[in-house]
Amino acid sequence: MNIYSNDEKMVTISHMVCKMVNDKILLQQAIGQGIVSYGSVAKKLKPEIEKELKKEVEHYAIVAALRRYAEKMNRRLNDIKFDTSNSEINLKTNIISIDILKAKHLFEKLKNIYDVVNLENGDFLHIIYGKNIIRIITNERYKDQICNFLHFEKILSTNNRLVAISFILDMALINTPGILFQIVRRFVWENINIIDFVSIENEMNFIVAEEDAIKGYKALKKLIES
Repeated sequence: MNIYSNDEKMVTISHMVCKMVNDKILLQQAIGQGIVSYGSVAKKLKPEIEKELKKEVEHYAIVAALRRYAEKMNRRLNDIKFDTSNSEINLKTNIISIDILKAKHLFEKLKNIYDVVNLENGDFLHIIYGKNIIRIITNERYKDQICNFLHFEKILSTNNRLVAISFILDMALINTPGILFQIVRRFVWENINIIDFVSIENEMNFIVAEEDAIKGYKALKKLIES
């Protein structure tokens, strides 16, 4: 005897569909843009759902769950409105990232960097403290001076030819759930790797490879113009 009512089946299938689509960001983006066939997606997901639930499920139930997922996602994301008059996108080129092994005496040396980098002139500097590693992200022209300060320290890696894409949001949006997701999924859709991410208040800085900079700029521009 089947102990599940139709409603209980649908809830279970809906939960599975939600989980599986959330795990596949490109599929999620395609569903959000309405460019996929729910029937085709349901056919692809059906074997995995049946394996997980250990029972057969109806094709139409998966299609219905996909439709509900899309409606719910679009309602949530459509509530987020980017305004071109209150949003700003800037590119800072020739950025470098330096990773150093954390050590007690290193902190005194890092103070010297603030005397070199011209922050008042708009130069870029972020020092990120991890558990075992400290990362310095700044303008590439300071590389030699910084490496000089770090003499005898364990430099783990340097990453050259980076670009910082700065996205300044309307202050009214900074506490809105889903903002970062809405932005990041645009980068994923364009196959752009985010090397690092630094944010403060309403300014988000995405560190990407030089070759991805224009694609990233255009992706954000489409976001605020859509």
